[in-house]
Amino acid sequence: MNDALFSQIKKEYDNFHRELLRKGKLPIWSTSKGFWNASISDEVYEAFKRIGLHKFKSFLDIGSGDGKVVLIASLFCENAEGVEIDNFLHNKAIEMQGKFGIRNAVFHNKDFFEHDFSKYGVLFLAPDASLDRGLENKLLREMNGKLVHYGHHFQPRFLKKEDAFLVNGTLISVYSK
Repeated sequence: MNDALFSQIKKEYDNFHRELLRKGKLPIWSTSKGFWNASISDEVYEAFKRIGLHKFKSFLDIGSGDGKVVLIASLFCENAEGVEIDNFLHNKAIEMQGKFGIRNAVFHNKDFFEHDFSKYGVLFLAPDASLDRGLENKLLREMNGKLVHYGHHFQPRFLKKEDAFLVNGTLISVYSK
């Protein structure tokens, strides 16, 4: 973990979100396949510390948006990846990665249904739709590690809940098969 680099990542994303607000845009919008909503840096960082993310080698953010969660995960894991269909958000993730020179992060610009989940120790999801629209079946087929579920909404029905806790009122749940 690197608290100083986390602080820089948080500051840069806070600046990006403030700039969106100055332009009259909220840091939330529809993409071609779903809905993006920025995760809260401090909550994600605290959750990753609490679950011991450093014990896992590989991480995938399913619907990685602007890349913030992946860059935070890169502070803990050997390899942190994200998959995002929205071109603007994907490009923002690449831009942010370049600002920090983070080499152990990779961003894929495609539909996550086309990405293989099987090679990751941890999957992260801040869902924008019910998992019964195909995602939970994909998780049941391909997930070999843990799922970190961010938020109170759209909980999996068939995965096994191993842990759940609150960070600043946000529910963080950990699932396995």
